[in-house]
Amino acid sequence: MQMRLTPLIVAALALMTFPALSNMAAAQDAPKPPEAAAPASSPPASDTAKPAEAPPAAEPPKPAEASPAAEAPKPAEATPAADAPKPAKATPPAEAPKPAEAATPAPAPNPAEAATPAPAPNPAEAASPAPAAAPAEAPKPAEAAAAPDAECHHALSLVGKPKYGPDFKNFDWVNPDAPKGGTLHSWAEGTFDTLNRFSDKGVQAVGLSLIDDSLFATSPDEPGTEYGLIAECASYPADFSSVTFKLRPEAKFHDGTPITPEDVIFSFDQFKKVNPFYAFYYKNVVKAEKTGDHEVKFTFDKTGNRELPMIVGELSVVSKAYWEGKRADGTPRSLGETTVEPPLGNGAYKIKSVDTSREIVFERVPDYWAKDLPVMKGQQNFDILDFTYYRDRTPAFEDFKSGRIDSWAENRASAWATQYNFDALKKGLVKKEEVPVERVAGMQSFAFNIRRSQFQDPRVRHAFNLLYNFEEANRSLFNNAYVRLNSYFANSDLQSKGAPQGRELEILNEIKDEVPPEVFTGEYTNPVNNQEGDYRKHQQEALKLFEAAGWKIRSEAVADPNCGTWCKIKQAVGLSSASTARVLRNDKGDQMTVEFLINGDTFERIILPYVQNLAALGIKATVRNVDDAQYQQRVDNRDFDIVVGSFPQSNSPGNEQREFWGSAAADKNSSRNIIGIKSPAVDHLIDKIVYSKDRDDLVAATHALDRVLLWNYYVVPHWYYPYDRIAYWDIFGRPAKLPSQGSALTQVWWFDADKAKAVQAAKGK
Repeated sequence: MQMRLTPLIVAALALMTFPALSNMAAAQDAPKPPEAAAPASSPPASDTAKPAEAPPAAEPPKPAEASPAAEAPKPAEATPAADAPKPAKATPPAEAPKPAEAATPAPAPNPAEAATPAPAPNPAEAASPAPAAAPAEAPKPAEAAAAPDAECHHALSLVGKPKYGPDFKNFDWVNPDAPKGGTLHSWAEGTFDTLNRFSDKGVQAVGLSLIDDSLFATSPDEPGTEYGLIAECASYPADFSSVTFKLRPEAKFHDGTPITPEDVIFSFDQFKKVNPFYAFYYKNVVKAEKTGDHEVKFTFDKTGNRELPMIVGELSVVSKAYWEGKRADGTPRSLGETTVEPPLGNGAYKIKSVDTSREIVFERVPDYWAKDLPVMKGQQNFDILDFTYYRDRTPAFEDFKSGRIDSWAENRASAWATQYNFDALKKGLVKKEEVPVERVAGMQSFAFNIRRSQFQDPRVRHAFNLLYNFEEANRSLFNNAYVRLNSYFANSDLQSKGAPQGRELEILNEIKDEVPPEVFTGEYTNPVNNQEGDYRKHQQEALKLFEAAGWKIRSEAVADPNCGTWCKIKQAVGLSSASTARVLRNDKGDQMTVEFLINGDTFERIILPYVQNLAALGIKATVRNVDDAQYQQRVDNRDFDIVVGSFPQSNSPGNEQREFWGSAAADKNSSRNIIGIKSPAVDHLIDKIVYSKDRDDLVAATHALDRVLLWNYYVVPHWYYPYDRIAYWDIFGRPAKLPSQGSALTQVWWFDADKAKAVQAAKGK
């Protein structure tokens, strides 16, 4: 399921992706993600790669060089580092993740060496999940009737029993007595033009998920698990045909007005109306209705989908009265439009000031209604979260070294190895560490647009993979820091291995005639170039694949810009010959051409050697670097050949897989099916995942999907790194134990006034 970047998750993500929130969208050294406003050092660690509540993450996350593997972000909430990932927009991977928003751990992607997708929460069963009803094969339309489970669950989980019971006091990865105060100075890359994270229009500012709470809050320590926030608890019938949330009477907006069932229903209905992402994500939720003074029921159109209660729990809640009202100038507000008016929220932070495209500042709400709840205790400790925007990484990093920025999430292996030798670090004023993370490493890659005629043959796509020399890039660009991705669900038990067996084989046999035969013969592996002659062998294999697909190399005369008048005379009289070059053409005479579309310079150094490798076989490859707005527009409109694509995953994949790979999303602009996959076999496997009856069934179906995606060569896989690389000025305190999914700097660290004074004193010496 997609994880929503709730403030909790946002913080976690933020930390992970802190400075690079906006960049981390993809993977490190890959495109950047954005949502969480937290200055986290590494990308968000959510639980699933789901769309994340309010997907509109600030700008599409750029790919990052190599970001830690993370689960997939959920719908809108947290986006890798910046705010929350935008709903359907393709997040560009980044070599190194961009700075993140603030409290959100969502990664902000920037293209970089290697990046890994960020996690997204998944709806869960519940603290004690009821048995799933309908089998995947035949989900039945939900009928009105099943009476709700008598138990109102304080937590929902797709992976087993939640760690904390209904009487827990606080999470064990926080300091419940953490002091409040201080300012956290962070950064974001690019620009922004809207403060409305629920619309698919405009480029969102980082950190916007900090101002809104959701019904349930995801845990950055427990993948696929949520705990009640605005809603005290949730109940559902054994067939999962609906879910009912009991709202907390004390929940309120920043203006003091209570959060009501009407606000919840308005949020649900409007999000689906104004944003295609939400319409798709909540497609199976057909009705929201008030069933009590503090109660809202959501009805589903099918039974047996264990994830739906949790998906609905990710829903952020906005004020109906506010959004149906008017601005100071008398014009009506609209959730479907961009705005630079700070919206009314109900979260731990509110927007203090905005300098469009330059800076956004959040301030902690002293009387935040949920500050003493167990689910929020010890979190969101900074009084001020200040995000300054930079056009690129270099000036931002210089400001970090001078102390104008407090923390830095590094997504570039080469930078980590060579650029941390400045005086403040040598003197111990700046700390540098790698925080291990247990997030699922989603697929960061060079993603093909298979709507383009040259990429419709899988043999061509396979050939492109053979021509990418990862080992050389890892050695020369990444200091051998990264691990190549051989799965869409790497670093987890969801990764397919060996030959399919048992339940997985049963599932694959149902679609045997619709998938590549290699799916049944063994484990997928990428080409490896460790020995002399390996790459030459792979070139020859690629050439055979091109020829089988109707593409042949020709030697053709080419214009020589250095051939002057005398040179041309010699050629005319036969004393010299014209220059020739290899050209790969099909039977129609068309040359194989490809354009790599990027939105930042981080990935350019990674792509250029690949371009040279392609040119050696006669492929005309170019790199087009455009600004964020143009990049997003072109990706949304499918106007590209290849982009750095990030597909964050969680430990509990579910409905978000439809948005990544489902046929219905392929022709929908702005969906996350940027590749354009339209496969009945893939659709069948997604349904198997969505309607899995238990964890074992889910794992088997995910293994099957992983194999089918891999053997169709839809992407050229990148790499991942199982750590969050963070550097920070020694002005913070933090819990003895950090969440397993990320460092969560913005979410659970705090400002230490004594340390800050010591640093200032040392700076003056």
